[in-house]
Amino acid sequence: MRQPYLEVTYRHGRPIAAYYYLARQLGQKVHRSQRADYGIVVDFSADGTPIGLELTAPGAITVDKLNAVLVGLGQAPVAPADVAPLAAAWLTSGQADGGIAS
Repeated sequence: MRQPYLEVTYRHGRPIAAYYYLARQLGQKVHRSQRADYGIVVDFSADGTPIGLELTAPGAITVDKLNAVLVGLGQAPVAPADVAPLAAAWLTSGQADGGIAS
């Protein structure tokens, strides 16, 4: 089983999206997606297990908002350090607030 981790996508040196992979079984694929909140889309496997979160508006996501979605899905909340790379990416690209703030 893979452990949760964050992946950030950049274009021209700026973060444009991110994906928070949830723990999943090897070979599980996205079967359907559902919007959970502004900037957060949940991906589910064929058996209905949440396997990842698409962060389509990373600058609008807060740790509290992310954790509300995770807890609602029965997942463990993240610590600010778990998503620090996203906040650092926004700060280094000129975003004033760093996006991922609690």
